[in-house]
Order: sequence, then C-alpha cells, then structure tokens
Amino acid sequence: MRIISGQFKGRRIEPPSNIKARPTTDFAREGLFNVLNNLLDYEETSCLDLFAGTGAVSIELASRGCPSVLCVEQSDRHLAFIKKVIKDLEITTVFPIKGDVFKFIPTTSQSFDFIFADPPYDLKNIELIPSLIFENNLLKENGLFVFEHSKKNDFSDHSRFFQHRNYGNVNFTFFR
Repeated sequence: MRIISGQFKGRRIEPPSNIKARPTTDFAREGLFNVLNNLLDYEETSCLDLFAGTGAVSIELASRGCPSVLCVEQSDRHLAFIKKVIKDLEITTVFPIKGDVFKFIPTTSQSFDFIFADPPYDLKNIELIPSLIFENNLLKENGLFVFEHSKKNDFSDHSRFFQHRNYGNVNFTFFR
C-alpha cells in the first residue's frame, strides 16, 4: 500500500499479515482522490474515516493536509497498526479511536466536512449506513460522504445521492 500524494507521497506502508482488512486498492484510492481533488479543499476539511481498517484513507487525507482526521476502527489489531503508522510518520492530525461504527454514529456530537466509510462488503445492515450518517447529522452542510461498497449495493435512489464511481470491483457512491 502506498501513499499517493502530499507530504508522504510515495511512502509504502505494509500491513502485517495478521491484518484481516481489505484495504482499498491503490488503483481505486488514486481514482477516488482524483475526484476528491475537485471537490475538497483538504486544508479546510475535517474528516471522519469509518471502518478505518489499515488507515490508508486517513493517512492519505493527512498527507494531503487535512487538519483533523478522526478514524474509527473496531479491531484492536488494526487500530494498533494505524497508531504505529501515525507514530512512524509523526502525524499529528489523525486521531484513531476504537469503536463499533453502529454505536459511534448515534453517540457522537461532532459533524464533519468529509466522511469516508469502507465497511466489510458482507457486513450485516451495510445498506443502513448512508441513512444513519444523515439521520444523525454527522455531515456538515455542503459536506461530502463517500461510501465504498461492492457492486451488489445500489444507492442511486437515496435522497442524498450525488454520483457513483467504479474502479474494478470497488464502487464508491458519493452523497451530499
């Protein structure tokens, strides 16, 4: 896994073999950030990374200058890896917390300019996540929410649907 752009561009981060997360591929992440480059002013963007996994998206956001990236991950092993990378790269703008996303969403009082969620594709109740984000006011006005999912999910009928992008087996649905 490599960091695509920004302060840490080109750095490779190799998760240990005991990490079970399915990181967003470099190809898909690069495509996603090519779109985001036209939609976000990174240096003015507060971010939330749900189901952070390896932390690749959080690290990429920090590398591009986001002043605050809160990442939520339930696995102790994954969280330890994210914390190690943050320490190794001396990143001060990524804040990892351990938590179940379905419990975090209704209990946080924070709202964000950009939210990214990459749950396991076979997660029970995956289809509820976009509505939960909006029902709990996690996204600021004019904010952007990107949801990574498999091709079997279609959110084009959601009232906040903005656009859909596909990169191989990776699908991103954008909501506003």
